[in-house]
Amino acid sequence: MTLDTLLLILAVVLPLFVSSATADDDFLPPIVDSSDISYFFADYDLDGLHWALSSVFARSARNPNVSKELPQELVARGGGITYTSEYKLKHDLEQAHYLVKYLKSKDPDKAAYFESSVIPIYEKVLDNIPPLDKLERTKGLYAFTKEDYSLGIADVYNKGLYMTSADELDPNWRQRVLLNEQLNFDTIQRQWFGENPDCANEEMSIPGVVVIDNLLDPATLSLIREILLKNTWWYQTKTPLEFGKYVGSYIDDGLHDPILLELAKELHQKMPRIMNGHELRYMWAYKYDSEWESGINLHADEAAVNVNIWMSMNGADLQEEDYGGGLVVYTAKPKHEWDFKSYNTNTEFVIKELLEPSNFANVTVKHLPNRCVIFDSALFHHTQKYHFKKGYENGRINLTLLFGEMKKGAPKEEL
Repeated sequence: MTLDTLLLILAVVLPLFVSSATADDDFLPPIVDSSDISYFFADYDLDGLHWALSSVFARSARNPNVSKELPQELVARGGGITYTSEYKLKHDLEQAHYLVKYLKSKDPDKAAYFESSVIPIYEKVLDNIPPLDKLERTKGLYAFTKEDYSLGIADVYNKGLYMTSADELDPNWRQRVLLNEQLNFDTIQRQWFGENPDCANEEMSIPGVVVIDNLLDPATLSLIREILLKNTWWYQTKTPLEFGKYVGSYIDDGLHDPILLELAKELHQKMPRIMNGHELRYMWAYKYDSEWESGINLHADEAAVNVNIWMSMNGADLQEEDYGGGLVVYTAKPKHEWDFKSYNTNTEFVIKELLEPSNFANVTVKHLPNRCVIFDSALFHHTQKYHFKKGYENGRINLTLLFGEMKKGAPKEEL
């Protein structure tokens, strides 16, 4: 179903839908894709975008009361419900304990549910997961067994067991600006275009790569951190023996709180030159296992502008030597004729054909809470080694917003 068809149907049936939603509301697509997100965002129709995202999510298998299959796109990227990894289930267990403490006074029944039902299931299934060296065939993934299902794992794993919102946590957030009002976005844009070489982070910024400290207003930072810690929307696991240990959440699979969409709008409006012609296309957040030290491998993201914000708690980064915890952005762009999906999964090819000829020229940005790196999304980048304190609230967290279509290097005839 195309977006135009969906909107036509909505125009006819939405009044009835709002007043009486039923199980027959199958006109919604199984997933909201990047073109749909850009369509709504182009007119800053954040209410429409949130409605589309939340309506599809509420009717998905993430809802404990919905019985249907997940879209294949979600399963393929690690968000399935029939498998897990040890670090992913440990994350979910830590989050469940965190929520029990938080909900004891606010919602005793929900706290009791996590304590008596969710946590025991997670603990028992965790005991069934073999060591990593016994899972080499699946690169560290663990498929649930009959015993796991008998324990009730299907009722709780990768479900929206607890979902709160910025509106619930802070009803007055809409009355504030989200970005730091002390920032000079004209200067930031000039830095992006190489027009203002003198900047606060000169050693880490070049044209197309700009570092901004204290991006978010303190109240905004605290509120977004809170929803990232509390919501059970961390559905993606990576294959740990291949990609490391971090969990992911995505805009089309739960990560679409209105404050996050408003943040995208404010960024877009504050930097009109950088964002010219580049609508919001996607958003994700990642949380990293503090018992590991390597994050995301070398890759590029299919967009024009990448906005990466570190949401980690103050003091969580141990700031040890050789553990920057930040981001390495290589400055050589992929060639115009290269196929994105092919080269983005072939690290050896990228190193030999792109990075070695440029002598691995890069901008290395150390991790700091509330630090933002805005860069040309076609540039290859990877996470620095990190070392963070243990404990659920201390994990390394990044929030990433992608705008526009990727612009690779010039065609052959222009080189």
